[in-house]
Amino acid sequence: MNTPTDLLDQNKEWANRIKKEDPNFFKQLSKGQSPNYLWIGCADSRVPASQVIDLAPGDMFVHRNIANVIAHTDFNSLSVIQYAVAVLKVEHVIICGHYGCGGVKAAFDDQSHGLIDNWLRHIQDVGRLHSEELENLSEEDKLNRLCELNVAEQVRNLCQTPIVQNAWNNGQDLNVHGWIYSLAQGEIADLKLTASSNNDLS
Repeated sequence: MNTPTDLLDQNKEWANRIKKEDPNFFKQLSKGQSPNYLWIGCADSRVPASQVIDLAPGDMFVHRNIANVIAHTDFNSLSVIQYAVAVLKVEHVIICGHYGCGGVKAAFDDQSHGLIDNWLRHIQDVGRLHSEELENLSEEDKLNRLCELNVAEQVRNLCQTPIVQNAWNNGQDLNVHGWIYSLAQGEIADLKLTASSNNDLS
C-alpha cells in the first residue's frame, strides 16, 4: 500500500496555520454551514472552486463534473442543487465553465472515449444547436465559443428544473449566473447570463 503521506502532512500544516490565525475557526465551522453560493463547475484540477474566487471553507457549496453539465437525468447534480436551494437557501448558483475544457474538446474530436461518450452527448447537442454560429470559426475560436455556449445551455437547463422553478414560484430569492474562467489568465468573466425569474430565460 502506497499512501500519499505528503498530503496528510500538508493538511496538518494547513490546519495548524488556520488555527494560529483564528483559534475558533474549525470549532465554528463544525457547527454547520450557511453558504450563500452554489458553484457548479468542471472537475478539471486546474479550476479549484473556492480557491479561484478566494473564499474560505463554509462559504460555498460545490458540485463539479466533466464540463459542468446539468443533465435532467443526473440525480447526483440534482441532489446537490435540491439541497443547496431548498435546504441551504443559497441566493446565487454559479455555473462556471472554463476555456480549454477537455470535456468540450473530447466531445468533438471524433474519437471513442468509452463510458464518458454518453456524458459528452450533452455537449455535442450544444454544438448541434449552435452549428451555424460555429461553422466559420477557427478551431481554437470554435472550442472557446463552445465552452461559453455550453455554460449558457447549462444555465437554461438548471433554470428549467423543478427545483429552481419551485423556488421562483414560491418567491425565493435565487439567481443563476453563467461565468467562464480563463486558465491562461486566472480570471473569471461574467457571461451576462444571470436569470432571477422565468422572465429572464428568453
